[in-house]
Amino acid sequence: QVHLVETGGGLVQTGDSLRLSCAVSGDTFKSYAMGWFRQAPGREREFVAAISWSGDHSYYADSVKGRFTISRDSAKSAVYLQMNSLKSEDTAVYYCAADRLSIPRTGLTAHWGQGTQVTVSS
Repeated sequence: QVHLVETGGGLVQTGDSLRLSCAVSGDTFKSYAMGWFRQAPGREREFVAAISWSGDHSYYADSVKGRFTISRDSAKSAVYLQMNSLKSEDTAVYYCAADRLSIPRTGLTAHWGQGTQVTVSS
């Protein structure tokens, strides 16, 4: 069973940058397409970004396109989310997601981490 652990969250100010990491263990990393989701208080979990098994293709929500970058490192079995030009509306718990069969872009994704809090203060 794949295990996902997110790190890197914290409290930052508007305009700052933050890099989230997701360590993957328990199964073959390259077998999984990876993604990031977030959930703000009182709102549903929403898609942020995803990356294909090989890393050749990446996908972004319109709200983060041009500011966030997803990447993966097979040698470290990790996926990253570089977040630049952060806004107060980016405040949320960020979740790492993994799926063997499809790009994780919906809540039907198979595997989830426990989440890491990102708070952007204005």
